[in-house]
Amino acid sequence: MKFQKKQTLEKIAEIIDTEFVGSGDFPVLGMNEIHVVEPGDIVFVDHPKYYDKALESAATIVLINKKVACPEGKALLISEDPFRDFNRLMLHFNTFNKASNSIALTAKIGTDTIIQPNVFIGSNVTIGNNCVIHANVTINDDCVIGNNVTIHSGTVLGGDAFYYKNRPEGFDKLISGGRVVLEDFVDLGANCTIDRGVTGDTTIGKGTKIDNLVQVGHDTVIGQKCLIASQVGIAGCVRIEDEVTLWGQVGIRSDISIGKKAVVLGQTGVTKSVEGGKVYSGNPIQEARQQLKEIAFLRKQLKS
Repeated sequence: MKFQKKQTLEKIAEIIDTEFVGSGDFPVLGMNEIHVVEPGDIVFVDHPKYYDKALESAATIVLINKKVACPEGKALLISEDPFRDFNRLMLHFNTFNKASNSIALTAKIGTDTIIQPNVFIGSNVTIGNNCVIHANVTINDDCVIGNNVTIHSGTVLGGDAFYYKNRPEGFDKLISGGRVVLEDFVDLGANCTIDRGVTGDTTIGKGTKIDNLVQVGHDTVIGQKCLIASQVGIAGCVRIEDEVTLWGQVGIRSDISIGKKAVVLGQTGVTKSVEGGKVYSGNPIQEARQQLKEIAFLRKQLKS
């Protein structure tokens, strides 16, 4: 997430009441999770296991819970609770505004787009031309929808990320400030849920078709011309390349990738990254041909 205008390290430290290491006028352009950070971004880290990853990332400002040696060209914000202070910054720069209309005045809707009754469209949403948004769809703030997109009833775009920190008093939610982006010619079935990114975009590529009752987690990127059947569940931060087919009830764990033109058969549990151009099945996932060979071998052993 980029700020509307450039901030300084000193200003950011004032907002969250923390000590900083670096020049007070060090530029701060935004805040992001580690997998999408760029120079000028703040990234947070609160566990020694991930200190090096954060300090060596593209982010130039590290919100950290221990004073460490500051890498050249970077700055530090020293916080006793980086998770809490990341949320404080999100609330400061991405204020939630209560809706006063079912279609926000700041929403932009293209020509020849049909909006059916009982649709909610939030602030700063952009919808392209020749789209059809069926009844009872919810499109939350900041979503971006291309041209020739169809969204069927009951689908929700831009729900919060499922991202929590386990504290002794209960689960603490990481506040979401990212977007959902649907490119041109995307079709979404009924009762799908596409979560917004925490700080970046959850993206569905051009020409992808998604069936009913599909869940797409935060910051996931789905490529072009994919086919995703009913009841597929995709966790956060997944990368699905172009022309992938996912059949019914496939479950995909977080932070993995599926290669171009892979086919994943129904009820497969995708527990690891897999390369493209192959057919997969089973739980845990394996090549379908290998699974069939193993089943045939077992049956032969049982009969002997």
